[in-house]
Order: sequence, then structure tokens, then C-alpha cells
Amino acid sequence: MTTSIVHYTGDLHCELTHLQSGSRIATDAPTDNNGKGEAFSPTDLLATSLAACALTIMAMKADGMGIALTGARAEVSKEMAANPRRVARVKVDFYLSVPEDEALRQLLEATARACPVAQSLGKDLVQEFVFHYA
Repeated sequence: MTTSIVHYTGDLHCELTHLQSGSRIATDAPTDNNGKGEAFSPTDLLATSLAACALTIMAMKADGMGIALTGARAEVSKEMAANPRRVARVKVDFYLSVPEDEALRQLLEATARACPVAQSLGKDLVQEFVFHYA
């Protein structure tokens, strides 16, 4: 079953359409690779998908424990490598407001690291997760 359709619209831009919802995302090549930085680059989406997946899986786990993660956020940064050109490192800073319970926090952190996107990425991609608690 097809999940999405990607159309190249010219000038290093693509339009991605999620078929089930009709939701659309525009992409542009990154500024360090001839793009204008007018939208997420494909590698930005990869790095951001890691954070979104981890937050979603943590929220599922927390919901099952009666804890809401509403308002949690993640800040994402990525580093590129040259030969071959690829994402070499993704750092995700998570900002969470959860009870001061070390076992709960360790469970949520392990859950984040085990999210499907994290498990799908190559072993040579450094994934750095940093957790900040309010």
C-alpha cells in the first residue's frame, strides 16, 4: 500500500503528500547544498522524524501510566558528513515535565531510544538524546 507521493516541483523543491490524510509537506535542498532553505530539507525531515517518533512513543508509554506529556518538546540539530554526504549525527534535546521519579524517567528515556525510527537508522548515525526535566 502506498503511503505517500512525492512530486518534484522544480528549483530543488518537492511536495510530499500523505495519502491517508492528504497532509502536505514541502521540501527544499539545504543551503549548504544549493538550496534556499525555504523549507525542511530531506535530511532535516530525517532528524526531525527521530524526535517526533521518540516523543510519540514516550507519550504512548506515559499515557498508559496515567501521565500526560502534553507540552513536551524536542529541539533537533544535525551534523552532516562529507564522503559520502550523509547525516552523521542527530542530537535531540527533550524538555519534559514529569514527576521526580527516577525509575519513570529511565523508562521514558529507554522508550525514546527504542522508538521505531531510532531502530531503523544505520548504526553509523550517532543519535544523542539529552533529557531536561522541569
